[in-house]
Amino acid sequence: MSEPVSGPPDTAVTTSRRAVVVGAGLAGLLAAAALRDHAEVTVVERDALSEGPEPRKGVPQARHAHLLWSGGARAMEELLPGVTDAWLAAGARRIPLPTGLVSLSAQGWVRRWPEMEFMIACSRDLLESVVRARLLAGPRVTLLDRTEILGLAGDASRVTGLRVRPAEGEERVLTADLVVDATGRGSRGSAWLDALGVPPAPMDEVDSGLVYASRIFRAPAGTEEYPVVNVQPDGSQPVPGRSATLVPIEDGRWLVTLSGTRGGQPTTLPEEFEAFARDIRHPVVGELIARAEPLTDVVVTRSTINRRRFFERVSDWPDGFVAIGDSVATYNPIYGHGMSVAAQSALVLRDRVAAHGLTAPRLARRIQKAVAVPVSLAWELATGTDIRYPEAIGKRPNPVQRLFGRYVERLIRTALGRPLVCKAYLGVVTLTEPIGALVRPEVVLAVLRGPVKSPLTEPPLTDHERETVLGTARR
Repeated sequence: MSEPVSGPPDTAVTTSRRAVVVGAGLAGLLAAAALRDHAEVTVVERDALSEGPEPRKGVPQARHAHLLWSGGARAMEELLPGVTDAWLAAGARRIPLPTGLVSLSAQGWVRRWPEMEFMIACSRDLLESVVRARLLAGPRVTLLDRTEILGLAGDASRVTGLRVRPAEGEERVLTADLVVDATGRGSRGSAWLDALGVPPAPMDEVDSGLVYASRIFRAPAGTEEYPVVNVQPDGSQPVPGRSATLVPIEDGRWLVTLSGTRGGQPTTLPEEFEAFARDIRHPVVGELIARAEPLTDVVVTRSTINRRRFFERVSDWPDGFVAIGDSVATYNPIYGHGMSVAAQSALVLRDRVAAHGLTAPRLARRIQKAVAVPVSLAWELATGTDIRYPEAIGKRPNPVQRLFGRYVERLIRTALGRPLVCKAYLGVVTLTEPIGALVRPEVVLAVLRGPVKSPLTEPPLTDHERETVLGTARR
């Protein structure tokens, strides 16, 4: 291995540093992209990985609708330049927001204003496979799949590597200057740290009892530019929160995901899928899929709890170990924030390593504290709503949180009739702007004044969109 010719430690010319990323999901791939200019990176994955967009056991949630908001897409583009064009070339769509969105929020139908933000619409399998291909096409990243992770090497003060057992081989240690846990919702990172004697991190949970059920349909002819259609629950009502989301994905298909909190969950029965979609706040999604051909059975996921580990509060955090993505916090998938938070956390990882060097003392603690910033925004957005549903389990909001919640309700209602407020709201929801954007003076003033347009009374589908699928023009 050669030493740097010139420049500060851990620049792109350094090849003597090593990093290990645990998990080859999106968070792990993006972490590897963040580190590849500063180290030789090994990505370790338990599953066998294919070259194309194939489902795998370790990502069961991939079968449900995934929303990649613009805040996450921009972060991924910064980490892997050209990835957006690669997604689109593979069949994904760039959908302008709110222009390409037909959505019933808790307060009413969202107007389809000219573009303010955007989202990438495709299957999770396609999204991840394109990222993996672009990452592995470059130098300095090695993938070890079909490899069992046994634990960390090192002690409570410093992690020095990862203990693994390949599918065809014996146990060994991958030495590293930095180990990144990106193993997701099922992470055993806390157990690994406990085995080294690291103090446990505080944890918080909010469980609405949400269940997801999804099915893929062949989209009707002429729907190549169809919008995302979504009916959200109304958390202010004392009934289970139920929703339906239709996302156009690659190969002329619609991925439809239904959800319901405790007491109102969907079932696995195909004959009840359309009926559930019709029996929520508005039947539009049920009406649309009634004219589409089912391509798959119904798949159900019940592990949707919001869970956050406050690693940044562990004062004796060991050097050489960082957790990102769902290993830190998992959110109700209905909000679509997991992938975007992972991407923004990978940017934090890249920037802190670039600023301090891979072997700087307390680097891992600095990274963990910085990762908490995007995590906190998504956490507040998800749990602030979920805790309101009947029989939800978790800490109730304090008076300040309740007051802010009432303000946000008025803000969303105003956003339905004021583009300035809608832009601020979408900026926060897409994780493009900090939550402080909602209380900028011009936004607060507009919220106090209220909407300037009357609420819409029906889904804002165009006549062409209605006729193509429903066979009728606007009523």
